[in-house]
Amino acid sequence: MSPPTMPAPTHLFEIRDLRKSYGARAVLTGLDFEVERGERLAVLGRSGSGKSVTLRLLIGLDPPDSGSIRFDGRELVGLSEGELLPVRRRIAMLFQSGALFDSMSVFDNLAFPLREHRAVDEEDLPRRVAELLDLVRLPGIETKLPADLSGGMKKRVALARALALEPETLLFDEPTTGLDPMTSASIARLIRETRDRLKTTVIVVTHDLALARRVADRIAFLDQGRFRFLGSLAEAEASTDPLLAAFLTGREE
Repeated sequence: MSPPTMPAPTHLFEIRDLRKSYGARAVLTGLDFEVERGERLAVLGRSGSGKSVTLRLLIGLDPPDSGSIRFDGRELVGLSEGELLPVRRRIAMLFQSGALFDSMSVFDNLAFPLREHRAVDEEDLPRRVAELLDLVRLPGIETKLPADLSGGMKKRVALARALALEPETLLFDEPTTGLDPMTSASIARLIRETRDRLKTTVIVVTHDLALARRVADRIAFLDQGRFRFLGSLAEAEASTDPLLAAFLTGREE
């Protein structure tokens, strides 16, 4: 008789009492939250509040000082680089700069993770790269270098590369920084479309309220190392918290 199948964990991410300091500066002081499968969560906060640090901890780029990070029921804290590799195939992170390889063509940038993980045979790479560029509405730019691309195009190519290994979760670090409002709106649309088409879970770190309104099911407001608020945008706008209200309306403290 075969053993019973264990049900999937209710939460994709479950974070408990996460703490991180750099020297004497405490950045995260006991962060607690969950992320549901297929959810789009926007993490808001002032500059230096620890938003990007949170993403780096979730994917294991930095270790926490203490606390628990469970992904799909598995504890990530304490895993070695080798043990994290299969997890990182399921979680992709888009850095604020895009982090494209300047000396590589768009084709080689997109082919890099596929070659690194031996996910596609070499003869199938052109087809797969073309599919990825179609997903982000940039067909036919395989031979261009990053220097030939606008800021918005670089973000789209970075998204295409992140999607190469078909991750279950996408982490975005300030995806609209430095972009004009129209390009920012197109990036927001791509984030929504990616989630709807591929059923990915999305966590977006941003100070761009327009982006958060366009993409998020819930928003989290990070202040003094913890989430001061976590809920829907409607709940945030109805909140009586003066600091959250000041942030949402752009008022001075």
